[in-house]
Amino acid sequence: MHKRVKIAIGMAAGLIWGIAVLWVGARLIEVPVFALIPTVMSAFMAPGVVMALMVGRLAQRRFFDDTIIDGAAFTPGSAAEIDQRVLANTAEQLVLALCIWPAAAVILQGDGPGVIIALGLGFAVARLLFWLGYHLSPPLRGFGFAASFYPTVLVAIWAVLRLASISAP
Repeated sequence: MHKRVKIAIGMAAGLIWGIAVLWVGARLIEVPVFALIPTVMSAFMAPGVVMALMVGRLAQRRFFDDTIIDGAAFTPGSAAEIDQRVLANTAEQLVLALCIWPAAAVILQGDGPGVIIALGLGFAVARLLFWLGYHLSPPLRGFGFAASFYPTVLVAIWAVLRLASISAP
């Protein structure tokens, strides 16, 4: 199977994951509306822990490797360089999530405040799968990428549609 086909399958599976994350959050996770602020803040805990694991793994690699202990660039294609790419992409996606999830939680609070918790947990699992997939075979990272990216995009679309329906006469 060609790389693009594997990546496309992973991306499609990630989209299905994204829809499932939002559905579970809206239907199965109960959060009192008055607890919205702590819920939004707590939603970033699991992604933050995963990111801390990534940072720690890179620090451990540097500490035990004399060629990179002084901050030298990682060898292209090395496990450390892959970890650096995973960390960079995770940081990019978390910035995107920080821009979208809190507003979406407020806008969608009547539709299921549990969505924000599901987003955080789903993101953490997806980022671990992205990291693992990247090390096993780069095309396998497609699922993990999509499974952490698409839920953020989908919740943004959902929130914008909710706002449009509220402001429509």
